[in-house]
Amino acid sequence: MASDDRWLERLRFELAWFTGQAALRSRGAGAILRFERVRPRQRGGFQPLRASAITPQFLDRAIRALKRWDYGFIGMDEVCRRAVTLPEQQRFVALTFDGAAKDLIDFAYPVLAHHAVPFAIYVPTAFPDGVGQAWWLGLEQVIARESRISLMMGEKEQRFVVTDSAEKQALFSHLESWLRSLSPADLSAAIADLCTRYRIDLAALSREASMNWEDLAKLAADPLVTIGSATVNYPVLANMKDAAALREMTMGKAVAESAFRREVGHFAFPFGDRASFRRSHVMMAEAAGFASAVSTISGIVDAEGRTNLRALPRISWDGRVRSLRMLRVLVSGAAFAPVKPTGSAMS
Repeated sequence: MASDDRWLERLRFELAWFTGQAALRSRGAGAILRFERVRPRQRGGFQPLRASAITPQFLDRAIRALKRWDYGFIGMDEVCRRAVTLPEQQRFVALTFDGAAKDLIDFAYPVLAHHAVPFAIYVPTAFPDGVGQAWWLGLEQVIARESRISLMMGEKEQRFVVTDSAEKQALFSHLESWLRSLSPADLSAAIADLCTRYRIDLAALSREASMNWEDLAKLAADPLVTIGSATVNYPVLANMKDAAALREMTMGKAVAESAFRREVGHFAFPFGDRASFRRSHVMMAEAAGFASAVSTISGIVDAEGRTNLRALPRISWDGRVRSLRMLRVLVSGAAFAPVKPTGSAMS
């Protein structure tokens, strides 16, 4: 059923392109694009996280295409201004990168610097500190290496046998969803148990995949780069009590501001989908002093205050689709329903 939904969605985008809707129904002030990883294509059969990555070559193609389509590249400060003023003739695009993956400085930054385009990176500060847990990488490695897997789920030990890539992918999706439903403490205990059983050094794996403070300092020195916050530990805020969630948000901001000696005014909700944060967290972002907060809820940014600045939509772009036609339809806004009035972004 999920594959049918994806096929129908792609067909809808392709029809929008061929019928000219991308040109005829463009709306909104612009779009924020969200990327996770940029790296060369990896070999190997089972790579559940491959879908979250694009290649440096595709990033280059996408930027060139957006320039041809006459989009203006802007930073998040300007996004906030455009979202509350009258529409401008030229529509904008803002590039954003979640997390502090080492891939960003190794593979994405050379492309971005070559094109001299602004972009934002949202940093969960535990990761450059070397103590963040990239639990999704540990889960991927365990399932990639093993055909028989057991772990504690709640108070019961569960056992799984996975013999091919399809079964491994299904198990990864199942366990990823389960882990994301846990409180931060329970998630940490569960992934520690799993990685210990199968001799995965999660701490070393997380450090190797993440930028350190020296890498981030290099990016921060570039005037085209906006450093944003993504909490300290990158938890699912909806699984936390409000006081703990607010502490994650304010401490992440404070640590980043201390490290970079500048105000950090922009925030990304960890994971950012509708299940990962609530209306109360939108209000917390404002209380914590953030000028904006971005989600991973799909949509475009409207002008004249019709888009909530602390629940900004983004178009997630990853390796599942490599069609520039589809990208053009998405950034045009033709694929999305009109936005609701200000303040209703989480209703």
